[in-house]
Amino acid sequence: MDKHLHIISFTVPYPVNQGGVYDVFYKLQALQEQGVRIHLHCFDYGRGEQPELNQFCESVHYYQRHTGHKGISTALPYIVASRKNEDLNEHLLQDNHPIFMEGVHCTYPIVDERFHQRKLFVRLHNVEYRYYNDLYKNASTAFRKLYFKRESIMLKSYERKIAQRATFWGMTEADDDVYRKEFGCNNIEQLPLYVPPHWQVTEKNGNGSFCLYHGDLSIDANEKAATWLLEKVFDKVEIPFVIAGQNPSKKLEELAHSKGHTCLVANPSEREMQDMIAKAQINILPSYTHTGIKIKLVNAIFNGRHCLVNHATANNSGLESTCHVAETAEAFANKIEDLFFTPFTPAETTHRRSLTDTLFNNQRNAKKQVGWIWGE
Repeated sequence: MDKHLHIISFTVPYPVNQGGVYDVFYKLQALQEQGVRIHLHCFDYGRGEQPELNQFCESVHYYQRHTGHKGISTALPYIVASRKNEDLNEHLLQDNHPIFMEGVHCTYPIVDERFHQRKLFVRLHNVEYRYYNDLYKNASTAFRKLYFKRESIMLKSYERKIAQRATFWGMTEADDDVYRKEFGCNNIEQLPLYVPPHWQVTEKNGNGSFCLYHGDLSIDANEKAATWLLEKVFDKVEIPFVIAGQNPSKKLEELAHSKGHTCLVANPSEREMQDMIAKAQINILPSYTHTGIKIKLVNAIFNGRHCLVNHATANNSGLESTCHVAETAEAFANKIEDLFFTPFTPAETTHRRSLTDTLFNNQRNAKKQVGWIWGE
């Protein structure tokens, strides 16, 4: 029996240069290897059509996301309403294949009565109402605070509404527990993150030559973390510190270049970013969001040396044993001064290799997913 699967992606999942896209793109490869014939539906709001996706999918369809006032609804969260699309629905209704939705963003079919008899599956990238509440707390303007707070309130109601109408797969047990305990979701399992197949934990020779913070710097919470490190930690520690990421503000660039031992690399290529992660002595990754799994942490564990994080970054990810944890600026500074001169040991490499082999196995995860969808 042919296994056809509709996958609805919240964005075009290529190029693989932002956190949420990793799981979507590498899942396509892994499911195709299991014989799944994928019909991919993408919402495009700037990435454009990507021929690279055609090699993994039977068909690829693109839809414009309704941004701005066109995406606002009084009944649905913005991230859902802006992806409500009748052309997509008509495509889905042409057959009876299972529908797999990437993120709460793409779940409008769950509340559309035309799909009530279909097999529906949702990948939770975050507990979205909690994620948006964290964004609200760290927003840089009053308008953004208002938007994030409203979205968080609407998402909590919406997530409760859909929690018993589909099968859910969370990235962490912590997220799964929220759905079970707060929303009464009984049909939820953990499905670990899909990662690039070429990521392998290898021996790191010698010490790195700088500390690194990396992330999408256009996100308020990430800019806040980078600013905090510059103003509260590396004002005390005169060790080379590099910030790298997409679309930094002028203010952050100026701050990063105001000291002799700190700098910022704006919009590095994927190869440049991976090179920096590998060459850093410490990947420093504090976070202000408490849900989901941080792709940048997983990347640093596979490809870097020491990882220094706060509890929000580790957050029941299963990766805590590979990290050094601090909370205050003073504690971060003390850890940095210690770790910068501490070699990364073969024993740490062995532990990371064992842990990542257990958690992040695309083939095993894809087989598990196929079994859940088709009962095999």
